[in-house]
Amino acid sequence: MKASSLRDIILTLAAGGLEIFERTTGRRQEDIVAMCRRLVHLKGEASAISLGDKILTTYKGLSTRNRLQFFERLLTEFMPDSRRLDEAIAAYQRDPNANTAAALQGAAESPRQELFRVLNMGPDGTASIVAMRADLRSFLAENPQLKPVDGDMMHLLQSWFNRGFLRIERISWKTPAFILEKLIEYESVHEIRGWEDLHRRLADDRRCFAFFHPALPDEPLIFVEVALTQELPASIHDVLSAKNPGEHAEIKADAAIFYSINNCQPGLAGVSFGNFLIKQVTDSLAEEIPSLKYYATLSPVPGFLAWLKQQLTTPQRVIAFSEPELLLLSQLEGSSWCEDSKAQQLKPLLLYLCAYYLLYAKRGDEPRDPVARFHLRNGARLERINWLGDRSEKGLRESAGLLVNYVYDRKAVARNHEVYVNDNEIVHSSMIDHLLKKRPSLAAV
Repeated sequence: MKASSLRDIILTLAAGGLEIFERTTGRRQEDIVAMCRRLVHLKGEASAISLGDKILTTYKGLSTRNRLQFFERLLTEFMPDSRRLDEAIAAYQRDPNANTAAALQGAAESPRQELFRVLNMGPDGTASIVAMRADLRSFLAENPQLKPVDGDMMHLLQSWFNRGFLRIERISWKTPAFILEKLIEYESVHEIRGWEDLHRRLADDRRCFAFFHPALPDEPLIFVEVALTQELPASIHDVLSAKNPGEHAEIKADAAIFYSINNCQPGLAGVSFGNFLIKQVTDSLAEEIPSLKYYATLSPVPGFLAWLKQQLTTPQRVIAFSEPELLLLSQLEGSSWCEDSKAQQLKPLLLYLCAYYLLYAKRGDEPRDPVARFHLRNGARLERINWLGDRSEKGLRESAGLLVNYVYDRKAVARNHEVYVNDNEIVHSSMIDHLLKKRPSLAAV
């Protein structure tokens, strides 16, 4: 037999196998949609739990393409009953009262929400729905029409994962290894390079806390890493490279620095766990270490450089740049610029632009920067912008190497939160005002 003939046979068999696989997963997709239709009409709780478990098991066996098709079917086939909705609207318009309003609300609710509520009843329901939403989010960029399905999941997850259900737990070297492995896996701000690096981050001059939910007892939702230091550090290198003081060494610290905060579940992205999460950590630290005076972050500014590049290239820019400024800012590509002599010429301009970005670049009524939104909602004060505080490749690529201190004044956290959420006021220090007071001139560059 010729090699080419053997190759043709193999390709034919492979194609046949793929066709069988697609038919099989296609049938599963049809089966799961039919099961979902039955589920939303079942009366018995036991039978609903059993069918829900079968649906979730079938979903896990779907291919990526069939998962996308499943969400598309949820979008088009699990809509409110139009006749019932029209009748409820007409009834409310004739006689607007509490009963007709409740009936209208019930008629307008998507059957998808009831589907997800019933699926959640099973023993692994919550974890499965969180994983399902992670899949859905991976499709949204190319399939924005699926946003109503995501909205239904968000609505339910917001109520299931509010702060009242969360418990805080100290993470130490004695914590079970499978949890420590997740800390390494989920660290996205400053990579943990193996077990030795992790051991350093759990030393006596460090603290780590995790938030858990009863429905996901072995899956951390948020990790908060803290360094005990003297005064506010300006560089993450100073924090991460600090010498281990050794076991039982006396820790002379007056500041608790939150240098890494990670949301661990992609399926819960955008789901607010409520405000004052950081306050729970500061309260725990204050009780343990009464000598602490300062509670602050050393935070990245992940959207800054993308915003700046947009300003440099769009005709609708909100900031006018001179030719010398444009020439200087064009050198921000790559990571070598911070070693160049031009770095010091860039410093006053970048500090000014970052302060402007944090205070005035908006997404709706809130800051455009996601880290700023998180800390300001939690009651922090925008305190200081640190020049080249993070020289890592990621830090330079996203934040131009800048890091920000947000300060949590325990006496002012509640007030800062209230003025932010009610009046969109960003509480900030005089140092930030000073950066914005007079824009640096580069006419002589």
